Amino acid sequence: MPQLDTSTWLTMILSMFLVLFIIFQLKVSKHNFYHNPELVPTKTLKQNTPWESKWTKIYLPLSLPL
Repeated sequence: MPQLDTSTWLTMILSMFLVLFIIFQLKVSKHNFYHNPELVPTKTLKQNTPWESKWTKIYLPLSLPL
């Protein structure tokens, strides 16, 4: 039964990582990134709800008199 020749595995693995790194760098370099992103101010609209204008009290069942 012949033995498995593993002498070239390190070369193949290192070259695979190198090629993957180069491919990844080429893909990333094709993207257009914004150089100076600026925040857009957003206006929040105040919605008037009926319970904001009057006082309300919440009664818990345990706080009611017996």
